[in-house]
Amino acid sequence: MLVWDAQQDGLSVTDSDTAALAVTGTEFSIDEADPTLDVPRPVDETVAVTARELRLPHAVVYAFPRESSTPLELDPCGDPLSLSPGEYVVDVDTEIKTYLQFAGAARIERTDDFESVVVSFPERTRVILGFRSRHEFPAGTITVPDSPAALAQAISHLPSSHKTTGPDRSYPTLRGHPPLLESGDELAIPDRVRADTPRTGTELVVPSEYESLYVTAPLAYYLQARVRTDPTISGARLRLPEYDVERSLPGPPRLEREVEQLLRQTFFLDCLVRNAGPYGTELAESRLLEILDLDSESLYAASPQNRLATYLDIPFGAIEHRLPDWHLATYVTPEFSRAETLPFLLDRMSLLYRPRTSTLEGRELVERSLEAFYRDGERAGTGGQIASVDIVKPELRHGRAHGWLADGVPVDVFTAAPEAYHNRLAFLDRTREETSVCVVLNDPDMAGEHDDVAGIYRSRSGDLPMTVTVEDGLTTAELARVFETGHDFVHYIGHCETDGLCCPDGTLSTTSLDRCTAQTFFLNACGSFYEGRTLIEKGSVAGAVTVTEVLNEHAIKVGSTFATLLVNGFSIERAMELARRRIMMGKDYTVVGDGTHSLTQGEHRVPTTLRIDELDAEYRRSSRAIRNGDQDTSTASTASTSSTASSDTDTDGTHQPQQTARTDKPQYLVTFDCYSTRVTGSYYFPHTADNEVAYLCGSESNFIVSKPELVTLLKETEASVIYDGDIHWSDSLWPQFDE
Repeated sequence: MLVWDAQQDGLSVTDSDTAALAVTGTEFSIDEADPTLDVPRPVDETVAVTARELRLPHAVVYAFPRESSTPLELDPCGDPLSLSPGEYVVDVDTEIKTYLQFAGAARIERTDDFESVVVSFPERTRVILGFRSRHEFPAGTITVPDSPAALAQAISHLPSSHKTTGPDRSYPTLRGHPPLLESGDELAIPDRVRADTPRTGTELVVPSEYESLYVTAPLAYYLQARVRTDPTISGARLRLPEYDVERSLPGPPRLEREVEQLLRQTFFLDCLVRNAGPYGTELAESRLLEILDLDSESLYAASPQNRLATYLDIPFGAIEHRLPDWHLATYVTPEFSRAETLPFLLDRMSLLYRPRTSTLEGRELVERSLEAFYRDGERAGTGGQIASVDIVKPELRHGRAHGWLADGVPVDVFTAAPEAYHNRLAFLDRTREETSVCVVLNDPDMAGEHDDVAGIYRSRSGDLPMTVTVEDGLTTAELARVFETGHDFVHYIGHCETDGLCCPDGTLSTTSLDRCTAQTFFLNACGSFYEGRTLIEKGSVAGAVTVTEVLNEHAIKVGSTFATLLVNGFSIERAMELARRRIMMGKDYTVVGDGTHSLTQGEHRVPTTLRIDELDAEYRRSSRAIRNGDQDTSTASTASTSSTASSDTDTDGTHQPQQTARTDKPQYLVTFDCYSTRVTGSYYFPHTADNEVAYLCGSESNFIVSKPELVTLLKETEASVIYDGDIHWSDSLWPQFDE
């Protein structure tokens, strides 16, 4: 659902999935409502405006002339796009998809700080704006009995949410949310789901047991394969009948590795091949197609089986080092009772593994003992009993983020729950014009965190539709009302005992709540894991908790950093992963529920983390020697005599400035890390002075910059920054480098 509101010089648009968009203008007015308005694109809302200039958030932009099928792309590097008089539809790839339809001449350009896209006209011009939410609700529910054969049929129909069978399905906007699964006495597939299921001819045959079905589900879903079971086989078989191709896969546990490789390879190559289509962009990774002697245009036009057969001929080892890190792995007990979670996990394109654990031993046990010793000497609390949590050590496989749908409480992994995924759908169906944040301080000794986070949330409310409420010393009844009155985020600062969250008049056990309508939360209190898990069971989507006692000083550090990241669009899991790096006992913090969930939208569609390392003098001398030809030129970049900031790329992919006169001055290696568990297949464009290409999310990009260039980068990029062993926010760090 989309809602738009008129503002003084523009309008604001929000959707049910926390996305927000501001469109501002010069000489701007909103025209009278007209139900006949139409944009030749799929949209949820349209509104006609008249303006001399329109300003939107920074994004990829294409202009489609009516008389031509060839789109015109706004240069990512900043050169403006001039449109001669004609009829156009302009596609602006913001978090809420935006289209502009108008007739006449126009100029489209990026602002110098790369924060906005500006569309200007010679005179006031009528523009029809079309908006589409990127979120889609599941289209129907499949009923499944407790049978591997029936579940195989259900998995075959989950790709009914895909909008295409071509490589463009690697774009997150063209996959949609799969239909839901629910248990029942017999298999029932809605007619609409059957009709929308792609028929690629690809087949996946697996043993008649749940483990193989779960492990292969992500591959089957992306390949749009028909899945069936065969009780006579021990491994899986991927078949392409049109080309008489069959790939045999081993049984579990080796099946996990084979599926991971096939999915990563196919998805990655689709991301490269899709650039031959109408929405292509120049990716840094695309040069690999030439190395592999692959023709992207013919592959883009090929049938699904033909394209996959070509991919299967490429050895995984030939491209493994080029593949982006996969964003998410979930460890699921392969039982029928977990089947209802499959659509949610596949919507996030998660790899699925059987959960395996080992006990903490050796150095890990010593570290935890030392942590307990320091806490005994430094903790400050109520003196009450803290709930103990038995931690298990998961055997992690490939993935950036890790979720756990099994018994036990794992370290370094968010503990998911089936209820969390269904709760997320319920919150998406709730109409809300602004994000509601409530900060609760129930421990005066933690006032430092209270002041920090309240200021962070209030500061962010100037950029987003957000209300911030601050409460002190709530009683049990008052705290219960906070969890029951529909806040989007509750940040509790205080203490927790075995009986519940501490209040001046006793403790509040979250089991006593009839229903929790707080979408997300942070219980920054000792041993709050079980109280947080109960909030998920009662209705929340996700939250941050602790598994043991924590020091007040550490709680303040983690709390303030977590708050900054959360309100800038980071998922709860990613925000906690970065925030807990600030303390030695970081593993005492974890996430319960759907860790991939985000509270708000950040300045960038995909949250960005920078890592900054100062290069030493020896590296700078070596770099200068290579450029001046003092070393073997077979490993050197091409030198340039230009004094402007252009670039070369070393064999390791690092962009180096071609300005030899400055190599004795401080230089920095900046690494961009941009990925999201929500929009797999997206790309990002690092805005450095010498960059001209985009990168797939999950692929790091490296740039060598001078100190002034670093200051400019930090000013223009809203990002978390890892520098000198700590986490910073870019706008607070740049003054350290400004001379």
